[in-house]
Amino acid sequence: MPETTTPVVHLAKAGPEYGVGVYREITEWAATTPGWMQSAGEIGTEFVILVFVALFVLQWWRARGRDHRSMAVALLAPAAVVVVYGLSEIIKVWLHEERPCRDIPNVRTIAECPESGDWSFPSNHSVIAVASAATLLLTWRLAAAFALPLAVLAALSRVYVGVHYLHDVAAGALLGVLLAPLLLLIMTTPGTWAVTRLRQRPALKAVLGTAPPAAPRPEVAAERHATASNR
Repeated sequence: MPETTTPVVHLAKAGPEYGVGVYREITEWAATTPGWMQSAGEIGTEFVILVFVALFVLQWWRARGRDHRSMAVALLAPAAVVVVYGLSEIIKVWLHEERPCRDIPNVRTIAECPESGDWSFPSNHSVIAVASAATLLLTWRLAAAFALPLAVLAALSRVYVGVHYLHDVAAGALLGVLLAPLLLLIMTTPGTWAVTRLRQRPALKAVLGTAPPAAPRPEVAAERHATASNR
């Protein structure tokens, strides 16, 4: 029986030469960088993902004592990232773009090339990092101030270590920055409605926390002030 192979796509070769040319330039430069920089690049993207996980956990913890909408977006932000990651994986498996470290001859890479069948386009690390930073921009501006440049560095490091083309990380970043905030905005209203009702269940108090007491309406506050003055 003849051996069957999975057809692959060569986006870099199908389009302008920049795909292969820029990849070669970056990997050749990367091979000349100091060892500490290469090690940082190799472990950096995995570390950045852990940083974003920690930020999402901290955001959830802060939201336990805040209003219903704050808790809703704290839960929905990582959920939006997971959904966009899933879409990225579907595209990757459907398209079958070969990794540049396997497809281009005579290249030196810092990271070990992923196994055959682990496709290149788009970059999942870029999707996760940029999607996380983009949702934090909507929900926690202070954290986003350093999360955004961190996401950019994480995405570019995938080319630096040799496992992705530049267009892989650009496409992943585009997916993350466009779709994750959009999903978050779409789901915020129903998510707030759900949190409002779920917080009424004592069994979920440890997870969802308790919203602060609502401030009295201006007319109620004025009436209370007038009553207190007449005593």
